[in-house]
Amino acid sequence: MLAQHDAPIIAIATAAGRGAVGIVRLSAKGLVPLVQALCGRVLNAREATYLPIRDDQGLPIDHVLAVFFPGPHSYTGEDVLELQAHGGPVVLQLLLSRCMALATAHHDAQPPLLAGLRMAQPGEFTQRAFLNHKLDLAQAEAVADLIDASTESAARSASRSLTGEFSAEIHRLRDALIHLRMLVEATLDFPEEDIDFLQQANARGQLAQLQQQLAEVFQRTQQGALLREGIRVVIAGQPNAGKSSLLNALAGAELAIVTPIAGTTRDVVQQTIQIDGVPLHVIDTAGLRDHSEADEVERIGMSRAWDQIALADAVLMLHDLTRQQDPDYTQADAHIEATLKDTLARHVPLLHLWNKADASHLHVETQSGEHDLVVSAKTGQGLAQLRQTLLRVVGWQAGANDGLFMARERHVQALREVQAHLRHAHDLLQAQHPALDVLAEELRLGQNALNAITGEFTSDDLLGVIFSSFCIGK
Repeated sequence: MLAQHDAPIIAIATAAGRGAVGIVRLSAKGLVPLVQALCGRVLNAREATYLPIRDDQGLPIDHVLAVFFPGPHSYTGEDVLELQAHGGPVVLQLLLSRCMALATAHHDAQPPLLAGLRMAQPGEFTQRAFLNHKLDLAQAEAVADLIDASTESAARSASRSLTGEFSAEIHRLRDALIHLRMLVEATLDFPEEDIDFLQQANARGQLAQLQQQLAEVFQRTQQGALLREGIRVVIAGQPNAGKSSLLNALAGAELAIVTPIAGTTRDVVQQTIQIDGVPLHVIDTAGLRDHSEADEVERIGMSRAWDQIALADAVLMLHDLTRQQDPDYTQADAHIEATLKDTLARHVPLLHLWNKADASHLHVETQSGEHDLVVSAKTGQGLAQLRQTLLRVVGWQAGANDGLFMARERHVQALREVQAHLRHAHDLLQAQHPALDVLAEELRLGQNALNAITGEFTSDDLLGVIFSSFCIGK
């Protein structure tokens, strides 16, 4: 959990290393006396001022652009000072040390200018923005997502979430749910009245409409989570089926060693690629075969392969077309396929890739479905279709990044929880004599799950996890 949030904080807000410009940022209540002492003048609000910052001997450390943002009209909601200096790490450290020394020093029995000033922890500036109601939790998470964005689509989607588009969707759902709760509570509070609040207000119709709206938001949230988290794709199959060659072909680089020797790949090799702006984490694994035929190192590699398969969003099982007339090989393939079906969760797609089409003239009867593709890792045959099929089977919709907002897996899980509570509420409303107290509780729990997305009902432990993943100075 992050530290107490009312102490003055300071940090270097730019990345480590040399650069043209570096920023030192302070946030506190009552920052004006320190600003005047540090800068030697009164600064106009939100106006950049070029001035020297001097050390305790009166010698200039650097000439900076100083910008003062009085609270509450600042990023954190407190007074904020930003010093934009030359981006050398020594210069920035000297400025930071000068601020600390000036803030905490005692002069002629006078109290320090800013007692308790300390180094900020990761994400603490944004945490204060959340706690001071400058951002809700979904917007605060979007700050980190915008910084970490690895594609243009991800950056644009994170920007939409930061401006509050995702939060607005959640608030609309919450307001509709609150209105439905009000009808149920009214019926509970006035059971002696002849008026049936639920029937006259079309509570069933309102709930059905709310479920439809939730389904639309859930679909967009899943898309946003895929855009942020990426898709974890594991390549599996027997030794020498072409797994490493496929990884290299998809990545466009020689990442994995390829030889005719069985068991060349002993460990996990991973590369992230992009398809239509969606990150795919493609994982090459050790060849799967009978443990009795493998040495100790290869057995460890196969164990790690199954660990990766268990975590996959999609699995590509490679079949070697040049060995399809070998009964031992096809029997081993059938055993691997059966094990995969037992291992994978029901929602995880399993794609069959019939590799080495360039070296075989066999016709694969089983490749009629969308989960069966004939490819050649050597020539690139079928790889374009494979890329699009991967996106489709994990739920990505072409063109979905237009107007999409960024989301996280916790948002998806929260919306799943809301869907479950609304399904229970729907079942209760279908009864001839609904249990209204249970119905009210289901709606309340659904509202809490929505509130957890924006932070209006969120545990302190979750806040600690979210903001501690930020960089220092943000």
